[in-house]
Amino acid sequence: MKALTLHLKAEYFDQIAACAKTEEYRLCNAYWNKRIEGRVYDEIHILLGYPSANNTARRLIFPWRGYTVKAITHPQFGDDPVLVYAITLEDRRYER
Repeated sequence: MKALTLHLKAEYFDQIAACAKTEEYRLCNAYWNKRIEGRVYDEIHILLGYPSANNTARRLIFPWRGYTVKAITHPQFGDDPVLVYAITLEDRRYER
């Protein structure tokens, strides 16, 4: 099984866990291009920081639903609009 693993800060992890945030953003740069463009995954693993393998409270798993490229303005990326991969987070399967 192929999984894209994303490590998040508590603020964003909590929003996703509460179903208030349905996309996770990663900059369109060489690092993320290599990991996202042209790739297909079975699942997306959203982790709160870097939890131990048995810490299920800090792990959310979603099926891979793809991504779109968007221009957004967000404090985390600065004041100017940037292109990001907006990774779809829908239909949470389970927590491990």
